[in-house]
Amino acid sequence: MMSQQMGFMTMPGVGFLGLLLIGLIAGYVAERAMNRDHGLLTNMLVGIAGSFVGGALAGVLNINYYGFAGNLVVAIVGALLILWVFGRAKRT
Repeated sequence: MMSQQMGFMTMPGVGFLGLLLIGLIAGYVAERAMNRDHGLLTNMLVGIAGSFVGGALAGVLNINYYGFAGNLVVAIVGALLILWVFGRAKRT
């Protein structure tokens, strides 16, 4: 069995630049799905945070994901969850 070492700012199967690209795409998709209007940097930060939230959620649910596409799906789900939580908190 191969063990994959990962750094702090990487995702399984992608490096740092992949992290940024996935964050940007995931943040943009989540922004459009939640009908929000953010800038490029905010989209990237929401997508990167979403990848960590989605990765933690996938770990709790014992869901395995690999490569660019798997990380993108997990990041989008996490980013949607973050935007939903912040939207709910903002209303109160």
